[in-house]
Amino acid sequence: MIRAIRRLRNRITGMFQREDGTASMEFVLMVPVILLIFMSSFESGLLMTREILLEQSVDMTMRELRLGHYGGLADEALNQKLKTEICSRTIIFPDCLHNIKLDLDRITTASWDIPTDIATCVNKTAPFTPVVNLNAGQENDLMLVRVCVSLPAMFPGMGLALAIPLDSLGNYVLLARSAFVVEPA
Repeated sequence: MIRAIRRLRNRITGMFQREDGTASMEFVLMVPVILLIFMSSFESGLLMTREILLEQSVDMTMRELRLGHYGGLADEALNQKLKTEICSRTIIFPDCLHNIKLDLDRITTASWDIPTDIATCVNKTAPFTPVVNLNAGQENDLMLVRVCVSLPAMFPGMGLALAIPLDSLGNYVLLARSAFVVEPA
């Protein structure tokens, strides 16, 4: 009886002293951490790329508007043309034309009333309104443009997407702002 107890005790202590499988335990413990770091870095890289593409496309499109290349278009046609131009230059935005909102305001230089409200983005649960305010301006007018795009996170609920402020649909919002003076004809 005593021998059986000693053998059982030796087996139990021997199991705790074994070292085979330690690499498996390290692997199991570290893979989620490594995947989380990988997904966060991929998400931040995509977010940064999208932000840069949006800023560049807004700058290029507003340059075309400033130089009068879109003259003679009605407000809705101009809105659609500007959104189409911005979206054609931002190649990695999914469903860009339905996720973008454009706000173009004239700033009076007498009072310098700059809009302080937050640019509104597309609310997909509400009926789609294509534009907040669109005023192409006259010669020598100071114009402020704000573009808002609502985009889904690549890995929602993981890594960096947990730290980014998301809207009610789980998308993050990219904003681009620019100001320009309408060139004289």
